[in-house]
Amino acid sequence: MNYLNRSLLFFVLLFFFSLSSAQNKDREKVQIFYYGWYGNPATDGSYSHWNHEILPHWKDPKWNNLGHYQGGDDIGANFYPALGNYSSNDAETIEAHMKMMKESGVGVVVVSWLGKDSFTDKSLPKYLDIADRFGLKIAFHIEPFYKNTIELKEQLSYLVKTYSSHHAFYKKEGKPLYYVYDSYKIPKEEWAKMLDKSSKETIRNTLLDALYIGLWVEKNDSEFFDKAGFDGFYTYFASEGFVFGSTVSNWKYLAEYAKQHHLIFIPCVGPGYSDTRIRPWNGANFKSRNEGKYYENMFDAAIKVKPEFIGITSFNEWHEGTQIEPAIPKKAGDFQYEDYGKDPEFYIKETNRLANKFLKSK
Repeated sequence: MNYLNRSLLFFVLLFFFSLSSAQNKDREKVQIFYYGWYGNPATDGSYSHWNHEILPHWKDPKWNNLGHYQGGDDIGANFYPALGNYSSNDAETIEAHMKMMKESGVGVVVVSWLGKDSFTDKSLPKYLDIADRFGLKIAFHIEPFYKNTIELKEQLSYLVKTYSSHHAFYKKEGKPLYYVYDSYKIPKEEWAKMLDKSSKETIRNTLLDALYIGLWVEKNDSEFFDKAGFDGFYTYFASEGFVFGSTVSNWKYLAEYAKQHHLIFIPCVGPGYSDTRIRPWNGANFKSRNEGKYYENMFDAAIKVKPEFIGITSFNEWHEGTQIEPAIPKKAGDFQYEDYGKDPEFYIKETNRLANKFLKSK
């Protein structure tokens, strides 16, 4: 091959690499919540989460002490996974999941994280390596396992030192992005000590600096976000109307608030909501999938407010029935699991379609 041909080949390859890189960056605007807390006897020695307890009501004692599911055919979910009672620590399962998420058109997998040495921590190297092979990034959904921000900073220091050098560790403009679940449980004054750049205890311009995204629940959470120092907020819940933040008619208000305060607003969409196996008292929050229409309507509402990102709740939160992971028809005793109709992969394909609709709208 002569010099001219080699040069031409180089520029062609460079063009396609740049195009692929740009497409991946666009995909990073679509982020999906992922749960790595499932275990089974073959891989982990016992079931984890498939044998979920039936949760008590916060005030009605008739729902107390109802036991838990056994796992196997009878799991703590209203749908049944096509992959069965898988282990989140099994490399083949992780591979299958990353392939599905790539096919669904998302770019960032937001893994639920419960701290150093937790069940959700031990397979993170596998998640990062396998995600990288599929051109996906890993961000973190920080669960409320810590008692205060001092403990949180210690945990985040471990997270950053252990994983942030990995190519698949998601960063926006050089900073990690953390979703902070139930952020309201810690007072805004304590958050401000950590997140306000004028505080003596600030993490800004340190190893722990990042984009911290808090959970917006009720309307008066504006008072919290006025003072706490977060970089943005998300709505998480897939049950439309459950709280102020998950009510799509309020998203215009949230988007305007975010714009006025220079914050990131991430509306979250879901395919439905069905959790009465673990919360038999919660039928009021059930949301039918309506053959995909519920999902489409929520996506359209998010697109309408022109956000930078959309969050999807979820890939595999089976307990709350928000998953897009393939589900199959199944019966356990007298209980008939819900399913997606003729195509177990319907929501993988539908997510791809709706993600493309969002990205084309930008």
